[in-house]
Amino acid sequence: MMQPFRAALEEHQGVMSHVLELLAVHFEPAVSLLESTILSGGKILVCGNGGSAAHAQHLATELSVRYLTDRPPIAAIALANDAPTLTATANDYTFQDVFRRQVQALGRSGDALVAFSTSGASHNVLTAIMAAQHQGVATLGLSGFKGMKVPPDVDLNVPSTSTPRIQEAHTFLIHVLCEELDRRGANSSRASHFSSPEPG
Repeated sequence: MMQPFRAALEEHQGVMSHVLELLAVHFEPAVSLLESTILSGGKILVCGNGGSAAHAQHLATELSVRYLTDRPPIAAIALANDAPTLTATANDYTFQDVFRRQVQALGRSGDALVAFSTSGASHNVLTAIMAAQHQGVATLGLSGFKGMKVPPDVDLNVPSTSTPRIQEAHTFLIHVLCEELDRRGANSSRASHFSSPEPG
């Protein structure tokens, strides 16, 4: 009975050991992209499909509410949350446009788009990245082994072809990104952008 679980755990551990190599190269650019957006007063748009939509909601929640430390809320919007907009866009245009249209409506220079896709090939995610780039919105991807087919500014591509293992790694990456943003807010000379205001 335990063998399938043991095999899954061993596969997970193998993927996560390679994630450390990924972080050594791409983590600093990823955090800097988000930090620059926050400090300039921009907002963070987040998108993905299925389990990746849940990851988008997870990240947006950690940013707009809190992660580990109290601070002012960070403007973050999960684009899959708006069912009327999603269904209207899919009905009046195509499902490929559901995130692109929202990026065009909401995205401005100084904002960032965080795009999740385990395959790196989700058409509606790729068109959102292209729309963001056209509008001067910074782009961060969280993808699988092959990376995003439309390259974002920074791509945290997990070295695995297994959707469950990629999604597990994406959860970890969400947490370490948020943890580092908290840490920088606590130690930065510009900490007032992160830390809670004094009661008055």
